[in-house]
Amino acid sequence: MIFTNARLIFPDGIRDGLELVANEGKIAAIREQTGARGKDVIDLRGNYLAPGFVDLHVHGACGRDTMEASEEALRAICDFHATGGTTSLLLTTATAPMDNLVAVLNAVQSCRSSISGIAGVHVEGPFISKAKCGAQRAEFIRNPSDTAVEPLLEQADVIKRITIAPELPGALEAIKIFRAREISVSGGHSDAWDEDARAAFALGMRSVTHTFNCMSSARRRGVHRVAGLLEFALSEPEILCELIADGHHVSTTLMKMLYRAKGAAGICLVTDATAVAGLPDGSRFSLFGNDCIVEGGVCLLADRSALAGSASRMIDLVRTLVNDVEVPLHEAIAMATRNAARAIGLKMKGQLAIGTHADLVVLSPDLEVQRTFATGEEIFSLDRQ
Repeated sequence: MIFTNARLIFPDGIRDGLELVANEGKIAAIREQTGARGKDVIDLRGNYLAPGFVDLHVHGACGRDTMEASEEALRAICDFHATGGTTSLLLTTATAPMDNLVAVLNAVQSCRSSISGIAGVHVEGPFISKAKCGAQRAEFIRNPSDTAVEPLLEQADVIKRITIAPELPGALEAIKIFRAREISVSGGHSDAWDEDARAAFALGMRSVTHTFNCMSSARRRGVHRVAGLLEFALSEPEILCELIADGHHVSTTLMKMLYRAKGAAGICLVTDATAVAGLPDGSRFSLFGNDCIVEGGVCLLADRSALAGSASRMIDLVRTLVNDVEVPLHEAIAMATRNAARAIGLKMKGQLAIGTHADLVVLSPDLEVQRTFATGEEIFSLDRQ
């Protein structure tokens, strides 16, 4: 399969005059255009060709939730997010009893080989702060003791990422355990002080969850003003910052500040999409027992007291960064692809490079997804909708 007449998007810029050859699910060549014709040639008519998006934080879509722990629900979630260009995602849990979390891990283990979009699981909770729980259910929050951590480790190969509040009793020991199993640790839903964050960093925490949302920031301790998790993340070059760039969770000014502080390599776009993604305004859903509603394109607790995830797809975030934050397109794409893939060790994903998976998304000049391919197979086409 030859993709021709496209503008290829790389982390360092956009290049014209190239064609991409995919064979047996991988990128076999990137070369100057040859004028090839035939049934295996796809003329992209000047549209952009980018790597498939990688989303590390997805709870649901189309009325379905990861916590259902069913193949039908997980497939529906992946299918919807493919319409936004996502070819790899981490199905993300909510804070819940351990039996429910284990059920999700078992479900993903049993069907991930048959659903191309599943890269693994992001466990968000229960090891978080009650002071920063957001839309998570506080009654199921617990400290990460050895007993609490053990059930998760039985399916450790499915878990690619875990959000943890580093100030909790037992958190530092848990971080060591998770890192030893090659699980990416992200600080989040946290009321940490600067020293808590630094201690976690020393043990392998290399990212923070939905930056600016549900995390501590600078405050007084006695007569001194001390940094929180937010300032630590902004100041530490090795910390990757998740960003929900839907225009609701974080203001334009804050997104610009993050971009200035971290640069394109330090930001990872995530949707944090919940079950109402893809549903109309006014739709209601349950975030593991918390009643929620979508209004104005954003998810809220039903009492409107807090945000409850987003209703966005990855392309919506890319478009916001380009149009509102004035981030160059190739940098926004890197935040949606390469950075996330590197964070969880997906060496074959997130880039247009020879030998990597042919996970591709075709974008129009106004940044609408036209087609999505996973390992060379078309999984979404706007023309077929």
